Amino acid sequence: MPRRWTLKAPPGLRIVLDYRRAWLPADLAAGAALSAALIPAGMAYAEAAGLPAVSGLYASVVPLLVYAVFGPSRVLIVGPDSSLVPMIAAAVLPLAAGSPGHAVALAGVLSMLIGLILVAGRFLRLGFVTGLLSKPIRVGYLNGIALVVIASQVPRLFGLPADGGSPADAVAATARGLAQGAAHPVALLFGAGSIAVILACRALPWKVPGMLLAVLAALAATAAVGPDAVGPVVGALPPGPPAPELGSVRASDVLALLGPAAGIALIAFADTSVLSKSLARRDGIHVDGNQEMGALGLANAACGLVGGFPVSGSASRTPVALQAGARTPVSGLTAAALVVLFMVAAPGVTAYLPSSTLAAVVIVAAASIIDVRTLVRLVRMSRTETALLLATFLGVAFVGVLEGVVVAIALSLMVFVLRAWDPYRTELGSVRGRPGYHDLSRHPEGSRVPGLVIARFDAPLFFANGAVFAEHIRNLVAQAPGPVRWVLVASEAITDLDTTALDDLVELDDELARQGISLVFAEMKGPIKDRLLRFGVSGRFGPDHFYPTVHSAVRAYRRRFGLP
Repeated sequence: MPRRWTLKAPPGLRIVLDYRRAWLPADLAAGAALSAALIPAGMAYAEAAGLPAVSGLYASVVPLLVYAVFGPSRVLIVGPDSSLVPMIAAAVLPLAAGSPGHAVALAGVLSMLIGLILVAGRFLRLGFVTGLLSKPIRVGYLNGIALVVIASQVPRLFGLPADGGSPADAVAATARGLAQGAAHPVALLFGAGSIAVILACRALPWKVPGMLLAVLAALAATAAVGPDAVGPVVGALPPGPPAPELGSVRASDVLALLGPAAGIALIAFADTSVLSKSLARRDGIHVDGNQEMGALGLANAACGLVGGFPVSGSASRTPVALQAGARTPVSGLTAAALVVLFMVAAPGVTAYLPSSTLAAVVIVAAASIIDVRTLVRLVRMSRTETALLLATFLGVAFVGVLEGVVVAIALSLMVFVLRAWDPYRTELGSVRGRPGYHDLSRHPEGSRVPGLVIARFDAPLFFANGAVFAEHIRNLVAQAPGPVRWVLVASEAITDLDTTALDDLVELDDELARQGISLVFAEMKGPIKDRLLRFGVSGRFGPDHFYPTVHSAVRAYRRRFGLP
């Protein structure tokens, strides 16, 4: 019978078909509240990435429209995010060579490459790759990002130019500017005042959009004293639709952006996936990670085409929508429409917006992702994971964002291999009053069956630990209180076996046989037995070498040698 192919409607369309009129007032109100956060945050993140402020508005609008159609989460705000800003700047600015137009084009190509990678990952079902970023890596990465972002904005806070570079470079440049008297006191006043307003609004018992309030206050004050008196300003938005200079991008630029695109795609999807799954658990629904990957890829690709830059799920603006009562993607569509209305109706307003105020917005947002509590918790629980967190933090903050993440992932994989190479292993025995067989190192009062060694090895057998397994068995046989007749391996934890480990196993079996000792297994999983058959050693390890449980194997041993 021929297979039937069915075309599923995009999630957004299904939500529209099920939309309830009672949700509309809440979605419209949430969209209005959300737009108040999108406008200053979008412009701030664009400037932090070394791009024109208007790029942040395009990156705030287009992803919302695309995700509303293809995104599986009912309320997830996709847009510019502080966790991506340093990586975008590190990838784009060296290639742009000081040309703002070329920087916008490169950021657009970077976003499209990320989109292609994520869409390809969706069809290859690679949603599992976020497992490469363990919690220590994620926390170390975010803390490192926070330091990089805050340091990059400190010069702007003083009205000084921000040339990028490492946090140490930014701090040194600020110190030189202060020593030379180049700082702008009024710019610092606006920046510090904006930080104070945002933090004060957060401390209030009721919800006040502190970011919007700080921006409006800065606009009003600048209009009163004049833009020339407040230091660097954002400038008016360009008229007309976006026109990125994609033709200026060379093939060599695309090749140079491929590596950063892969790294940013991994981080963007990891952030979005965690946020989406958290929202899904809150609503009691399931979100397909591969579908999430595809929707984020389409959002990035579309964003790059219109002069935006890479985006991800926003952990700072999604709560704004939720707290305002958002029910569906209509809230995001409403916010996008209001941002477009602002760009069309009041493009000259930003000529009165101090750059130090946008720096304050970025600094507060970056500071909010610092997680000291997890670091303290890991220090108490695991030195290895604490070291991973610190290695990621130091690598991201002082070596490079992408380099730091790659090194951290490599260290995580190395730790995994080390744990598998040197797993927990022990000997089992019976304990009076307790059913089953137990770890004798934890129960020294336990007893052994005469002539029987029961060994446990808590890891898959592979090329790195086959010799370790064999040495474990040899040591147990050597330390046995009397002659050994059987070695019984409790194999439940052995979940894999490769050819190198099999050679070690065969060599061990030969060695034990020469001593008159039989090597048998209990609780070995079916797939491992099948692999033994495929490896052609079924004649050596026949059915009499396998038992369903440790108890049944011990009973067979006692029966065979006439023990009670």
